[in-house]
Amino acid sequence: MNTPIKNIRKMLVTQALPYANAPLHLGHILEAVQTDIWTRFQNHNGNICHFFCADDTHGTPVMLKAKELGVDPEDLIDEVFKDHKSTYELYGIQFANFYSTHSNENKEYSEYIYKCAKENNLISKMNIDQLYDENEKMFLSDRFVSGTCPKCRAEHQNGDNCGVCGASYNVLDVIDPVSIISNTTPIKKKTEHIFFDLPQKSEMLKDFIKKVNLQESVKNKLSEWLNDDLKKWDISRDPPYFGFMIPDEVEKYFYVWVDAPIGYLASISNWAKKNNLDMNELWSQKSDYEIHHFIGKDIAYFHGLFWPALLSSANYKLPDSINVHGFLTINGEKMSKSRGTGILAKDFVSVINPETLRYYFAAKLNNKVEDIDLNFEDYVQRINSDIVGKYLNIASRSASFIKKNNNLLSKNINQDILDSLLNKKDEIVDLYDSKQYSKLIRIIMDLADDVNKFINDETPWKKDINEAIDISSTALNAFKILSIYLHPVIPNITKDAFEFLNLKKFTLNDVDVNLNKKINTYKPLLNRLEKIIIPEEEDMDNTNIINIDHFSAVDLRVARIVEACDVEEADKLLQLRLDIGELGTRNVFAGIKSAYKPEDLKDRLVVLVNNLEPRKMKFGISEGMVLASSNDNGIYLVSPDEGAEPGMKVR
Repeated sequence: MNTPIKNIRKMLVTQALPYANAPLHLGHILEAVQTDIWTRFQNHNGNICHFFCADDTHGTPVMLKAKELGVDPEDLIDEVFKDHKSTYELYGIQFANFYSTHSNENKEYSEYIYKCAKENNLISKMNIDQLYDENEKMFLSDRFVSGTCPKCRAEHQNGDNCGVCGASYNVLDVIDPVSIISNTTPIKKKTEHIFFDLPQKSEMLKDFIKKVNLQESVKNKLSEWLNDDLKKWDISRDPPYFGFMIPDEVEKYFYVWVDAPIGYLASISNWAKKNNLDMNELWSQKSDYEIHHFIGKDIAYFHGLFWPALLSSANYKLPDSINVHGFLTINGEKMSKSRGTGILAKDFVSVINPETLRYYFAAKLNNKVEDIDLNFEDYVQRINSDIVGKYLNIASRSASFIKKNNNLLSKNINQDILDSLLNKKDEIVDLYDSKQYSKLIRIIMDLADDVNKFINDETPWKKDINEAIDISSTALNAFKILSIYLHPVIPNITKDAFEFLNLKKFTLNDVDVNLNKKINTYKPLLNRLEKIIIPEEEDMDNTNIINIDHFSAVDLRVARIVEACDVEEADKLLQLRLDIGELGTRNVFAGIKSAYKPEDLKDRLVVLVNNLEPRKMKFGISEGMVLASSNDNGIYLVSPDEGAEPGMKVR
């Protein structure tokens, strides 16, 4: 009998782009894990699936963050890119390409789509009132306005969308607006802006919403927004702004939500070039690749309306599916570092094995738009019970008997036990494909329970060695099946399991092939988790803020330079002897030689960090630090005004 030929699907998959002004937190990892599991499964199941992402680099927040740090925006996004990429790698996120929206490809695609929209009479201009911060001398980006949502009246919402009802709206409709930058009330000021005619795309969007694979609750919300006085979309921003300038315009920039989703195309295009592939074969009307987006519920409006409208204006293929997920809470609370619930992803890795977080998220995720709670007590219990106590327990308790047979497996196995696991393959495949991860995890753990029950019932420890080897060989073949089922979820742990089993092929197509080689000696693949304790950190939205207690802990004193001299074998240092009044004298090595001559510093007043831990250097001990500022032009000592005396405390 001929085996039916499997229809191989080809897919391009994206997740929402992380913003390039801060490190990743665990909420970012939730979405990345959900998407990565799905793409790994598709490839595991014999399909062709490529996963793409990029840093979202443009907009006022990046510009202001760079200004705060005293660096160029390009330097900031380069550093954030490295941090984001390495953090994703810690959690086993397997991108085909991780890129940046600040790229030539993204600029070209943004300009091309804008040009097509213009040619299709979808672009217009009008003078509008814009909120303007008089203190900062700048028009305010939507996200730098806070106020009351005009739709549901929820207070303290963003200027462009509501975190409570999910609506997007014109920032001018915000009730009682406040500038987040200066905490002042902004004024309205006239400026000419450029608009995309979204209402002209309403019929196309209605048809798209009907056809796209999307949760019904989100479809209903999009339809509600679509029928609720759809307005033209403002796609321009005024300077100062970090982003792409709009072609043929004077000092007008693309709004970040124009070029951010276009970053999907840019990332794919960059990857295609590196692999000598034709972009038209990947993403165009003639392409046979499916397009799937994974996003959070807060950006459903942009991906469900604006994004397909932009694609349609340039005659690009529209997405086949948009998977929308809820937010992440930690121990039942919204993420906030001051409460120990706003946790940076790279910091969490120092506390747990990142594979276990992948598993925990999978055990909680389904295909509905529901928030996910990461409860530390439940986390520890579930990992210890499921992965260690059920799944890995099969291998650890069986391997000892096989070791007595020189690690050779028996061919005399109980096929009925294996068939009971293999019969679940189609259901597990369907659950992966429909993103019902929590249900498939329950099924796999039920199967693990069955295998452990088989071992308990057969009691290999009471049998002669040959029978014990038969029982353990059956159990390890079952362990192999479970490992293949779990591979998209915990790829590194299962990879170690496959090495232990001496298994070279482990796709879903290989799941029914029994082990027939000598295995390797078993080593524990995961230790039991202890109680999770997260060091207290600052609020995640204010990582550079300290409180008054922190500041008070720094003992700053006025000091007078009694003597300054060169330091042999040190190109940058001067040795300073400082008088700090009744507190005595201090010896400090300061890196200011390029800016000051020793003879010019005598009797100068400076500010000393008096309680800094002494540092032993090869030239001697440095007993503090003098404050100085610097830029590309030089180094500048911080000095108190006339009248200050040595030993005075700086408050």
